[in-house]
Amino acid sequence: MKSNLILLLSLNIVLNICPPMQGAKILSVFGYPGPSQYFFITPLLKSLAERGHEVVSVSVYPQKEPVKNFRDIAVMTNAHIFDEMMVSFAEGEPKSLKDAFLILARAGQKMVSNVFDNPEVQQMMANEGFDLIIMDILTSEALVGLGEHFHAPMVAVSTFGSAGFMDEMVGNPSPLSYIPHMHLPFGNHMALWKRMINVVMEVVDKISFHWLMLPHQEEVYRKYFPNAKMSLNEARQNVSLVLLNDHFSLRAPRPYVPNMIEVGGMHIKRQADPLPQDLQQILDESPEGVIYFSFGSNVKSEDLDKHVLNAFLEAFRELKFKVLWKFENDELPNKPENVIIRKWFPQPSVLAHPNVKLFISHGGFLSTTETIYHGKPILGIPFFGDQFMNVKNAVKAGYALSFKVADITKDSLKSAIMEIWTNPRYAQTVQQKSKYFRDTPLSPLETAVYWMEYVIRHKGCAHMRNAGQDLNFIQYHNIDVFVILAAAVVLLVTLLVAILRKLKQLVFGNSKRKGNSKHSKKSKLN
Repeated sequence: MKSNLILLLSLNIVLNICPPMQGAKILSVFGYPGPSQYFFITPLLKSLAERGHEVVSVSVYPQKEPVKNFRDIAVMTNAHIFDEMMVSFAEGEPKSLKDAFLILARAGQKMVSNVFDNPEVQQMMANEGFDLIIMDILTSEALVGLGEHFHAPMVAVSTFGSAGFMDEMVGNPSPLSYIPHMHLPFGNHMALWKRMINVVMEVVDKISFHWLMLPHQEEVYRKYFPNAKMSLNEARQNVSLVLLNDHFSLRAPRPYVPNMIEVGGMHIKRQADPLPQDLQQILDESPEGVIYFSFGSNVKSEDLDKHVLNAFLEAFRELKFKVLWKFENDELPNKPENVIIRKWFPQPSVLAHPNVKLFISHGGFLSTTETIYHGKPILGIPFFGDQFMNVKNAVKAGYALSFKVADITKDSLKSAIMEIWTNPRYAQTVQQKSKYFRDTPLSPLETAVYWMEYVIRHKGCAHMRNAGQDLNFIQYHNIDVFVILAAAVVLLVTLLVAILRKLKQLVFGNSKRKGNSKHSKKSKLN
């Protein structure tokens, strides 16, 4: 009770110090059809609208019902870009890392082009002005041209935490000695061989980004901003702030510059929405516990190989408790009676129910954040991207077990489920992690709102920009200094060796000459 009173008082102080400012006009651009990316930012946009700001949202997900101070520009030509990209990967493993980057690069180029070709967007760019721009920057760097076009500060958003290209934008330190590349399943304590792989992976990533990814965005940037005074790289470094879906309790502590702000879990409501009545009844009447099973919005359970699908069905059939399975088809042949399938579940509300004991997940970062927040252990089955690292971190933290999808059998699946179900350490570990994550002075959403208005109030926050943004790679890492110092050391050692040789010649040369002189005199006497 006392802690709640203190929290209310602190929030009241914050609200009095930073009352709602005069309404600003805010543009949000999230052109990808990935639901997780837009769903993460939606609560922030709606909160800004509630505070009196006028929000224009460019996305593939227009609001189903009108929202005050909120206007949608739907770019539905992007609706199937992600599907097309997934098909490109599904047709077979890319022949090389270059192929994978090119698939992403072309998808990003097409997505941004579709945004700028949209008639409503063109009209908006010709006739409107904005005080702040919020944008998804993943393979969509050409969007930063909007900053110079509207003379407005920009905020970049990452729904998966930081990465090398994000660090570049604001000069953020990211030591490869203990920060693993997002596609590597390494922890923060890496043996020598892992650190070597990590460095090589980061170098390959940077080369691929600058030589394969950025040229596609440069082409779009020059096409739609032909009069831009800044180059694409300069425009990228013109970002005022980066919002990160991360928190030190979710993965591991790491350094951030002042204009990289952690708002991990911003999409999670402190008080979960009520469940549908039938679902509420199912969960309430299952004191023995329930499994929630979902592979998120991009991976479909109905597309699993037949032997994997059968392994799940047979394992669930032998369990005594219910399974809520997000399954994309109305029919699931051979479905056990204890399995309930639906095309969609209100995931945060399901995970919030105390009778849910286990989450079988693909390990997407939004899902991982939600399961930590609600304190549920994971059986992780990653498919691509950062999912491998997320699941690996969960296993290492002690609240998860993992499988490669190809290795799943009925017996191994059932064994893993029962291990998590009967061993209390998994639930205890994630519940402790949940306490760390929840213990914040302000909610992630309140933190994000504060910083958006801070950027508007201070016209882009030039005072938060660190000098590292103005240095190239060689200068930033002091490579030129180390080369000069190394050259100086080599020169000094060379001079010392030369001097010592000269002294040796002088000393031993004189001694030899004296010896020869004495020997000559002795010979004459004889």
